[in-house]
Amino acid sequence: MEMLNTDNPKQSLNNVKVGKDVKIYDFVNAYGCSIDDGSKVGTFVEIQKGVSIGKNCKVSSHSFICEGVTIEDNVFIGHNVTFINDRIPRATRPDGSMQTEEDWTMENTIIGKGASIGSSATIMCGISIGEGALIGAGSVVTKDVPAGATAYGNPAKIK
Repeated sequence: MEMLNTDNPKQSLNNVKVGKDVKIYDFVNAYGCSIDDGSKVGTFVEIQKGVSIGKNCKVSSHSFICEGVTIEDNVFIGHNVTFINDRIPRATRPDGSMQTEEDWTMENTIIGKGASIGSSATIMCGISIGEGALIGAGSVVTKDVPAGATAYGNPAKIK
């Protein structure tokens, strides 16, 4: 399996700011984002414009990180994790024409330092997951999760 292994701090790759010792494996679609020192991105991941991934993060394969997501340092993102940035997604306007960026409202999401998100979790927009929080695999997170808390289920509840 091929990967990008950077040696030059703040290298730019296809409009992506990549820190030192970042590993990006094959078939990653990343654009207009930043990935800081020591982080690792698995295969088949999409990282959209404006996303910020901190230092020493691990983003596992098949995950989707959309515009509006900030991932702080030392965060683990399991396989197939999906972030959402629009509460009312639509393909078209009421008149049937295609929507543009002006037709929807992006909501930001923040994942705190050292948080861990289990495989196949879905993270709703406009929330924060606190420092060191743990999200169980398969959870649907619809509300803020405080620092150090464990949340799981559909919808995820603090346990």
